[in-house]
Amino acid sequence: MEDNVKKKTSEKSRRSFIKKSGIAVVGGTVIYPSGLMALNSSKNDIIKVGLIGCGGRGTGAASQALAADPNTELVAMGDVFEDRLTEAYNQLIKLKPNQVKVEASHKFVGFDAYKKVLETDVDVVLLTTPPAFRPEHLKAAVEAGKHTFCEKPVAVDAPGVRKVLEASKKAKEKKLNVVSGFCFRHDTMNIETMNRVLGGDIGEIRAVTAYRNGGELWYKDRKPDWTDMTYQMRNWYYQNWLSGDFLVEQAVHSCDLISWTMNNEMPIKAIGSGGRQVRTDKKYGNIYDHFATEFTYANGSKSTLFARQQANTQGRNTVEAFGSDGVAYLNLYGQSEIKGKKPWRYRGERNDMFQAEHDKLFAAIRSGNPINDGELMANSTMMGILSRMVGYTGQEITWEDAFNSKEQLGPNFEDYSWDLKFEMPPIAIPGKTKFV
Repeated sequence: MEDNVKKKTSEKSRRSFIKKSGIAVVGGTVIYPSGLMALNSSKNDIIKVGLIGCGGRGTGAASQALAADPNTELVAMGDVFEDRLTEAYNQLIKLKPNQVKVEASHKFVGFDAYKKVLETDVDVVLLTTPPAFRPEHLKAAVEAGKHTFCEKPVAVDAPGVRKVLEASKKAKEKKLNVVSGFCFRHDTMNIETMNRVLGGDIGEIRAVTAYRNGGELWYKDRKPDWTDMTYQMRNWYYQNWLSGDFLVEQAVHSCDLISWTMNNEMPIKAIGSGGRQVRTDKKYGNIYDHFATEFTYANGSKSTLFARQQANTQGRNTVEAFGSDGVAYLNLYGQSEIKGKKPWRYRGERNDMFQAEHDKLFAAIRSGNPINDGELMANSTMMGILSRMVGYTGQEITWEDAFNSKEQLGPNFEDYSWDLKFEMPPIAIPGKTKFV
């Protein structure tokens, strides 16, 4: 994803930035409060970036961050695996040779690599590790006074969601930017479509249907020297304590799109189903390969989500909103149209939504007017977790009960190590697996 969208950064005077940011000036010396980077809005200031999580998504996010502003530099990188860090660095130095300034002393490896990145003088961090790490990493980033790009989903269980909400609240108090990786909200076609839907072009919304159907993904064979923890980390996608299951890791985008269509209102309850029809081999860990969920809202309206990951099956990534005056159809990889009293079809160009989310973040840093996606990203993630809960248990579960759940899928964060003996949770069986 490279340089498709370039927004001009906002130009404000140093005095205006100081006034808006609440920075004190004592005896001619600028005093920066905790949580604000010592940076004025001049385009000549270098914004220093740290990358935490150097997989494919992290490499892409770093490239987009550097493309978002001409005066950004990647100065620190961290990952639990050295080979992933090295591969990411080699790719980025080829893509952005003038902006990658990561010295050997700023390449950190291990479960504590995130701490070491945060101890450097970076201004903004990109949180792109497997989802299980996100709540603790966001909490630590906010405590360190860093702006953050926080990839989706932001947690794998309800305790993690609550931790993210608390960290986001503190970020707002510190005037720190928190931008989420729910990228479909940054696509020009989706934005115009949703503006029309929420503007009343299809009337009162009565139902929403979303599909996220796709095929199989990667798998890495176990090597003789790998510990159990190494194996699970290398194949994190198939361990629900690391990924949240594929519904939370990938189809959470559809939850976010449903939420957007419903004007960010959360459902009051859900019921659904799910299972493993194709992913029956032990190598697929404990995740499912299909889910179907019905969400109910306070006014009685419904939304449904169908998600599947099975090889050689029909792919689909769509959202349909049914209103009193028409129907809006959004094909995330195709076209968008409205049928009814106000027919319309999107005929504009598409932007690079991955680039656009970083443009938004760095423009906000430059302007001194922080943005905070914390509540939105936590709620959409929680919607995915609720969907997984009803699929795993076969029970109807309320939003309130799900949000207050005490179920923690993985080990305590502070116990992570390569020698950790942790047995992944058993494969859920609807009707037998209990809601916690």
